[in-house]
Amino acid sequence: MTDTIDRPDVADGDRILDHLIVRFAGDSGDGMQLTGDRFTSVSASYGNDLSTMPDFPAEIRAPAGTVNGVSAFQVNIADHDITTPGDDPNVLVAMNPAALKADLHRLETGGTVIINEDAFGQRNLIKAGYLDSTGEAVNPLDDETLNGYRVLKVPMTSLTKKVCEPLGVKPRDAERSKNFFALGLVSWMYTRPTAPTEEWIDEKFSKNEKVASANKAAFQAGFNFGETTEAVGHRYEVRPANTRASPATWPCHGGLSLPPSKPIFHSRLGPTRSHRRVTFSTSSPSTNTSACEPCRPKTKSPQSELRSGLRSLGTLRSPRPAGRDWR
Repeated sequence: MTDTIDRPDVADGDRILDHLIVRFAGDSGDGMQLTGDRFTSVSASYGNDLSTMPDFPAEIRAPAGTVNGVSAFQVNIADHDITTPGDDPNVLVAMNPAALKADLHRLETGGTVIINEDAFGQRNLIKAGYLDSTGEAVNPLDDETLNGYRVLKVPMTSLTKKVCEPLGVKPRDAERSKNFFALGLVSWMYTRPTAPTEEWIDEKFSKNEKVASANKAAFQAGFNFGETTEAVGHRYEVRPANTRASPATWPCHGGLSLPPSKPIFHSRLGPTRSHRRVTFSTSSPSTNTSACEPCRPKTKSPQSELRSGLRSLGTLRSPRPAGRDWR
């Protein structure tokens, strides 16, 4: 069995990109870290070089729907060697008004904004701070806020509830699967295979068949939406990277030659902060041969990456202040 997956069929009208920066943003409970992690894992298996940057909420338990409660995950995939998660995303997936307000300024001019328009009700607009001079809610989808961007308004929440209804899933529970709808849509737009994600869902939620069915249904619905709607237009593809060293130079692991992983540490001092901020990201190896499960390259969750990076830097544990009980 190979550790890289086969490329999906590419139509003649599809366009080739040398890199792609996607930023998934939503409430801290919208599953953006999981969504970004799955997109990253599939891209790694696909053979792309990549770098990631999870962005967690500014406040602990910030009120839902507020800017300070936005959680985001940015991933840069390429067909060549890269070392950073990128500066200006090409694509922003905004699950609610707060995510749009928090991250729109990061998006490149002319970039693509994929919006869950079901979340843009008056209550969420007020919590996100979209107000006029009189304090009334203003919808950024209806004014000039998004001029200069390619905008895809998708009713993710309602479509997810609709496809989950025949499965006997309650609407409130079905709504939690909308992040998989977004993942399915982005997977279609940028030619990511669906089988690895569906297999992961079956394995991850094997103890709750109804949740697994809802997530798979939402994921497939997002993929089908991209395939059938004219608003999306062309598909794009970032082809596998071809920058690795010759297999003859790779170190041997269990009788197999695998390329070395590439940990990257970024240490920077924020201009308005008094402490040093350290982020850690990895570029997953891309290989062509693997015969056993332990030898297949795997991507790590952002939390695991962070702990590994801090442990390597010797900053995972800090000395306890004298005279304090830190039990």
